[in-house]
Amino acid sequence: MTVQPPKYSIDVRVETMYLDTESRPQQDHFVFAYTITIFNSGLVAAKLLTRHWFISNAEGKTYEVQGEGVVGEQPYLKPGEAYQYTSGTVLDTPVGTMQGSYQLIADDGQVFEAVIAPFTLAVPNKLH
Repeated sequence: MTVQPPKYSIDVRVETMYLDTESRPQQDHFVFAYTITIFNSGLVAAKLLTRHWFISNAEGKTYEVQGEGVVGEQPYLKPGEAYQYTSGTVLDTPVGTMQGSYQLIADDGQVFEAVIAPFTLAVPNKLH
């Protein structure tokens, strides 16, 4: 029996990096970069419409960010294609988290969501 992939399916992978040279820890200014790979593992091509992020610092303060596309683009992904971009954020604590979602529209008109699982932003050696 062959298992078919879901019709609408987007996988999101994240890599993070602390930007030491742009951060000012003495002023509670911690800069992080994150590289996201968006992979269309479904059966239908889709265009990314919007992003929705929740960025939390170590004290539980959460910022919400919404907008069109990612880094000024709205990538179109055919099944099996991937799109990668790098962006960044600033925290006022040395550790925090991000999570969110992308809203996409498939070629057949179906609007669906790709969930971005929580990931950690941390200054090296701050987490044990």
